[in-house]
Amino acid sequence: MRKLFVSVAAICAACQPAEAPKETVATEGFAGLVVEPKTAVQVAADIAGKTASAEAVTQAYLDRIAAVDDAGPMLNAVLAINPKALEDARALDAMGASKGPLHGVPILLKDNIDTLDMPTTAGSLALADNMTGRDSPLVARLRAAGAVILGKTNLSEWANFRSTSSTSGWSGVGGQTRNPHVLDRNPCGSSSGSGSAVAAGLAAGAIGTETDGSVICPSSVSGIVGIKPTVGLVPRTHIVPISSTQDTAGPMALTVADAALLLTVMAGSDPSDPASAEADAKKSDYSKALDANALQGKRIGVARYLAGYHKGTDAAFEKALAELKAAGAELVELKEPAGKDEMGAAEFTILLAEFKAGLNGYLATTPAAVKARTLDDLMKFNAESPAELEYFDQSIFELAAKAPALTDKAYLDAKATAARLAGKDGIDKLVAENNVVAIVAPSGGPAWTTDLVTGDHFLGASYSMAAVAGYPSITVPMGNVRDLPLGLCFFGPKWSEASLIGLAYAYEQRTKARTTPKFLPHSP
Repeated sequence: MRKLFVSVAAICAACQPAEAPKETVATEGFAGLVVEPKTAVQVAADIAGKTASAEAVTQAYLDRIAAVDDAGPMLNAVLAINPKALEDARALDAMGASKGPLHGVPILLKDNIDTLDMPTTAGSLALADNMTGRDSPLVARLRAAGAVILGKTNLSEWANFRSTSSTSGWSGVGGQTRNPHVLDRNPCGSSSGSGSAVAAGLAAGAIGTETDGSVICPSSVSGIVGIKPTVGLVPRTHIVPISSTQDTAGPMALTVADAALLLTVMAGSDPSDPASAEADAKKSDYSKALDANALQGKRIGVARYLAGYHKGTDAAFEKALAELKAAGAELVELKEPAGKDEMGAAEFTILLAEFKAGLNGYLATTPAAVKARTLDDLMKFNAESPAELEYFDQSIFELAAKAPALTDKAYLDAKATAARLAGKDGIDKLVAENNVVAIVAPSGGPAWTTDLVTGDHFLGASYSMAAVAGYPSITVPMGNVRDLPLGLCFFGPKWSEASLIGLAYAYEQRTKARTTPKFLPHSP
């Protein structure tokens, strides 16, 4: 069984390089591990119906992690186990009554989210002893709803915001996460471990975070559902930050119903996060949006300009469009908005400036055991740690260190430009001028082969405009190319989560496109 915690001394005693991906092994030995996992809704029903106890369910997931993540395919998806998971499950069993809609349901958290009972590392050796002793508000809400916090998932270190040549799913603490469908393929990032873990049945659900694509992409390539909410719907307090403008946490789950349940629990205002001020007024019970007929009579914009980068993806997308039309949707072809490159440049300026300010603020609240108190300290730590710079550099850190202050005109202008191009002149204009309720596009291409030498090889994506605008998006399984999952992305205006969930659910129920991972060593 995995170690509960790893100390700085154990990790960095001689600054040994982090373990590279283990060689893939023959798939025959994994046949017994290929099972259809239960959904969060099913797990909750089993516990409520007394056909299973929270303790038994929690132990079953711990056993699954030992068999799949620590041994067998060795996904490297789970970074740490909560040492109190079984104790918490027993306490829930002893209550006699249900604590909430997630009573006894084991959930994993991306390891940039603070919890009382585990360190928050962001995948970095510099934060290996970051035992904050606090729950982020979203974690407190999960616990209040009865969830068992099972552990922390691996991630792209610093949420993929350290290097322009990084490999998604790699961290100094956790090594390289694998895609459970095809082991030599990338899990995408930065919520890599959360996506792989859910797909492989290591928990009933997981929480990821996104700045630009980090929920949607790993969910898509792992063949699960991911929701990137409107910025502010879920509070970001006590989450290692990149951008106050774009950061959000979101659910990653097997089904739309599971994701809707998790989002309902997490949503709401938090006085420590000004972006969440409207959340209490805007949130709803998203499970009520689950309507198998939700596509009937709906006008949906088709962003075909976000396709065209992979023949297999294009074919699956055309099939998905046919299914939407057959379900009663009216499809409207959209013209690509202008200013994509200008929006991207403005976004990067925003992220660099907000990362430096936000990270310095977060580090100032960490315990004394964390010696890195600033971004400059982190760069010095990395420069002196071969394990951190073994595979790629810290070029983004270096750029962020020179970024403008949040009062600087260059930053303020970039923020205004990005908001205009992604929001007012982007999604808002597309929706209004074409009278559509949502926009649809492929979430991205199939997973690429993991490459620690030259880094990531993305094949297109549709999530950036929604991410830059701070608007919601959801990915749902769309099919496979050579055993590699593909996702269909619905996105739309601010606070349109309920509508998007309804559309995605109707498509999911019609197509049943999700497939169970086979732990193949490579794609044929």
